Amino acid sequence: MNSGKDIFILGIESSCDETAAAVVKNGREVLSNVISSQIDVHTKFGGVVPEIASRKHIENIDWVIDKALADAEMDFNRLDAIAVTYGPGLVGALLVGLSEAKALAYAINKPLVGVNHIEGHICANYIADRNFEPPYVALVVSGGHSHLLYVEDYGKYRILGRTRDDAAGEAYDKVARAIGMGYPGGPKIDAAAKLGNPHAIEFPRVFLDDGSLDFSFSGLKSAVLNYLNKEKMLNREVNANDVAASFQKAVVEVLSQKTIAAARLMGVSKVAMAGGVSANSALRAEMEKLCGENGFSLNVPPPVYCTDNAAMIGSAGYYEFILGARGGLDLNANPNLKLGER
Repeated sequence: MNSGKDIFILGIESSCDETAAAVVKNGREVLSNVISSQIDVHTKFGGVVPEIASRKHIENIDWVIDKALADAEMDFNRLDAIAVTYGPGLVGALLVGLSEAKALAYAINKPLVGVNHIEGHICANYIADRNFEPPYVALVVSGGHSHLLYVEDYGKYRILGRTRDDAAGEAYDKVARAIGMGYPGGPKIDAAAKLGNPHAIEFPRVFLDDGSLDFSFSGLKSAVLNYLNKEKMLNREVNANDVAASFQKAVVEVLSQKTIAAARLMGVSKVAMAGGVSANSALRAEMEKLCGENGFSLNVPPPVYCTDNAAMIGSAGYYEFILGARGGLDLNANPNLKLGER
């Protein structure tokens, strides 16, 4: 899509609890990808504390960018643009990365490109497979988002379904906390589920109205909590691994079946996954199985590009950049930014 000249984008991500910077060439080749995680900091609180996250971003943002440039053997003069997440996310956390990006863009006189965090997750697929391209259906599942999207072209998205309440990753975190596994819930439930019986407890699968591609995980979460309370009242021992496995099976069935339904509806041959929950081993296995049975190819990034990172922001920033998107110094953080908004 470009004129033949290599384009280098510095991506900056700080929407939640990872401070990250990366240098990406032509939207698909990662020259560096540096991530400073705050998981250890927030674990003791059982989840992300926004104020603490913002302070840690301030502490880490400069050295993360310096390391990304050094790892890529790149200097500011060779960059074509700076891409930064400006929403959705935690407003204080977003402001740290955005303020840094605006200051850099002004100081080195380079274009600023604002990136939607969800679009970043989608574009991680272009890093994972350099030949992958639209059109396709994408399932974006993370701690804050559960979306089914039709990706018609670069930068052109149609939302087919979204969560009506809890996101899938949010439900994972809340259930993990309830059964004593702590934070972060996703990886811990995934590991525990491998030791449990997914048929031990029949938790509900919420498919909503006929034909709906929306998601709802609040009822499933409540069903788990009710089961735990009931067992406690009856003074019965709870097998946490069985709870994890049964809960996970219910989530995976809904996510995978709705994704296949969306792909059929749109008449595509390709399906992609993105976001932190797409690193889940059970979801990957079920999606591979169903895509194979239905004649769809499946594209899923490696785990490092599923969770929050700046390489995906650099990739999304590249496509926004060549499509002409530019952000002014008045660009503000938008914690509730919708896909497709400018």
